[in-house]
Amino acid sequence: MSAPTEPAAEGAAATTGRLYPDCDPYGVEDRLTEAEKAPLRRLRRVLEDEVRPLLAEYWEAGEFPYQIVPSLHALDLMTPPELTAGGAQPRSLYHGFRIFELARTDASIATFYTAQAGLFRTACRVGGTPEQFAQWDPRITSFEMTGVFCLTEPEHGSDIAGGLATTARREGDEWVLHGAKRWIGGAVTADLLAVFARDEADGQVKGFLVDRQAPGVRLEKITGKTSLRMMQNADIHLDGARVPEPMRLGNVNSFKDVAAMLRAMRSDVAWIATGVQAGAYEAALAYVREREQFGRPIGSFQLVQEKLARMLGNVTASLSMVAGLAERQQDGVYRDEDSALAKMWISLHMRETVALARELVGGNGITLAHDVARFHADAEAVYSYEGTHEINALVVGRSLTGRSAFA
Repeated sequence: MSAPTEPAAEGAAATTGRLYPDCDPYGVEDRLTEAEKAPLRRLRRVLEDEVRPLLAEYWEAGEFPYQIVPSLHALDLMTPPELTAGGAQPRSLYHGFRIFELARTDASIATFYTAQAGLFRTACRVGGTPEQFAQWDPRITSFEMTGVFCLTEPEHGSDIAGGLATTARREGDEWVLHGAKRWIGGAVTADLLAVFARDEADGQVKGFLVDRQAPGVRLEKITGKTSLRMMQNADIHLDGARVPEPMRLGNVNSFKDVAAMLRAMRSDVAWIATGVQAGAYEAALAYVREREQFGRPIGSFQLVQEKLARMLGNVTASLSMVAGLAERQQDGVYRDEDSALAKMWISLHMRETVALARELVGGNGITLAHDVARFHADAEAVYSYEGTHEINALVVGRSLTGRSAFA
């Protein structure tokens, strides 16, 4: 796929060559190469020109703007030509900044794209055999084959490791699945559902790619949400859904194999939480530069500047943490406690950052007109998914003390 024409830089970035001059004062982005920045700039142009104008309308309606999907696919962000020449693979740091760029625009957009590029692709890469992944990955990166990650259940979230209740029974060359999954983002349009179920024969967790339209599969959109309203989350009901043996993820033979996926993917959520902070901070900063009270811009007031400084501190620390984590993972170091610490700490400070942004924008902070309200509400979902604060804290505590505090 050919690369789109490189857009000209604008504003501060045109002068400094920087992508994030307002929210990255210590230049964490400078760890990226110019080749890595090129697809991010193309993504920025699509997000600003085609995505951002739609966000308030679709967030309020609780619908996803599917008309943007072809433009996102065409960017070839998973395998950009600048980074894959000669069989090379993009670095983890590029993948992280790709998520950051999406999330600083909107958390639902980042979650939607990462469902394919992160969750589903990781399920196939880590859970599939090398032969399966070699067959599937070109179709995944081109979006010819789309999928979602289905682990959480109506009655099991934090305790899913031991409580997973969806079952699988082998009958000849097929597997028969019964159970339910909940909160599965993007399921209503995906081709395949990466479902994790407990094998009735040995009690171990297995993974399956289930055709969304197969008999015995029923999906219901979850409505009434106050966070991530654009993201189409679903309840999935499996009533005798059949999966052929070649569509079983060949490397998933216990929950430990699922945990290996989560170990790799939890850092993606930390990047989303960092991007949400940056988006809220930048929206608040733009507002206080223009909004006047008492005859002058409120950005000139001491208490406003103090809040901005706290927000920037949170964004800067978060960005430094996820960048360091990405570099360790690039070196092959994947530890539960590293990704859990990043997700726990950054999500906690994300809550503070978006709350400060809402304070700065005052009454206008509860309207969609200035973006802050959207970031403020969406942060609550990001705070909880891919492990609550408490669960991630216990993962870190276990590594520190050598003792598990899980019930």
